[in-house]
Amino acid sequence: MFKEMMTSKLHRATVTQADLNYVGSITIDEDLMDAVGLLRNEKVHIVNNNNGARFETYTIAGERGSGVVCVNGAAARLVQPGDIVIIIGYTYMSVEEAANYSPKVAVMGPENTIVEMIGHEPEATIMNF
Repeated sequence: MFKEMMTSKLHRATVTQADLNYVGSITIDEDLMDAVGLLRNEKVHIVNNNNGARFETYTIAGERGSGVVCVNGAAARLVQPGDIVIIIGYTYMSVEEAANYSPKVAVMGPENTIVEMIGHEPEATIMNF
């Protein structure tokens, strides 16, 4: 049996751009992708903390060190620059693998800098921003 498990998360990233006229996807600073193990063209789930929108797309690597988080294509209508989003990657793994797996979670700060790396879901009590 396989379970779909969260493997990567950019927690509270700030949308820097929204480009309606691009083909589609989300452009993410490649340094941020590397930090949590996201790959180019990987399917991700986006949750917008500002308006509650939830959608799926795929990743495009953005310029390293730029802090870019740009939602492209039709999904650009679901965000505004400055919105806080959670970007989540998943994978399938066996129940045995899942029992011992720790995801890579980057808690984001100003200008999409990583404030903390943790190997679990953040506890609600520490997320008072």
